[in-house]
Amino acid sequence: MRDSNIPDANLLKAVLEPLLDDFQYWFTRSRNFLETEQLSFMNEQEQLDLLLRIQQAQEELTTAKMLFHATDGQVGIDMATLTPWHQLVTECWKVAAHFRSQQAS
Repeated sequence: MRDSNIPDANLLKAVLEPLLDDFQYWFTRSRNFLETEQLSFMNEQEQLDLLLRIQQAQEELTTAKMLFHATDGQVGIDMATLTPWHQLVTECWKVAAHFRSQQAS
């Protein structure tokens, strides 16, 4: 009998793999944005701090993806790890939206 607490590898691959790819996409996009734009609504230190948090999250994400692939999708990722990544992506979206609204005016 299968332990109901162990996630199905196919389900993990179907849900977690695209989620990790999305995080990678948004972290890369946000990192490129912060490395190429000077934001008038953030001071240099605030922009650098956000960039460093993105770089840290990218390193964590790379490690998580390597573990996920090394185990052929047999391991999940704790919500305690995913939640800060989600919050960081949301913060990056807000910064980008603010930047776009300034560019439009």
